[in-house]
Amino acid sequence: MAPLPIRQIAYFVPDVRAAALAHSATFGSGPYYVAEHIALTRALHRGTPRELDHSSAYGQWGEVMIEFCQQNNSGQSAFHDIYPEGSGGQGVHHVALFVDDLDEAVAGFAAQGHQVALDAEMTDGFRYVFVDARAAYGHMLELYQPTPALTGFYETVRKSAGDFSRGVIIDIAL
Repeated sequence: MAPLPIRQIAYFVPDVRAAALAHSATFGSGPYYVAEHIALTRALHRGTPRELDHSSAYGQWGEVMIEFCQQNNSGQSAFHDIYPEGSGGQGVHHVALFVDDLDEAVAGFAAQGHQVALDAEMTDGFRYVFVDARAAYGHMLELYQPTPALTGFYETVRKSAGDFSRGVIIDIAL
């Protein structure tokens, strides 16, 4: 992981809005951009196609983006791999890394013994992968290539930090 800087820290929570507001009040992070029911064209959980309905809140905290994730549907998922459904568990789920070549990075982590927990694609063709690195790091890794749309979103979130009062939620569509 050393040559790949952490771009985002993501937490699994039962309510992304409540978590974003609490983090903002405690740490001064935000504002938060909330995407409800993020549409996916494909979600392979450990190689098996599964439905994944999730929402996320994205905000800036110092030099790093914070994401809060919630799963809206029941069933197996990379989220429930760490925080089993019905357990009430919440906490750090993954950190995100930009990689030059997604397939090459996935193969590199696989060679280190880290399995793919989720391989997903959004409706705009954007692909991301969760690699299960809990044995080494205590959390999953989210890998994706830095497309102009992605880096533009990161920049929007970063630039808006501090522009609004605490506790601001902005609804977006992804």
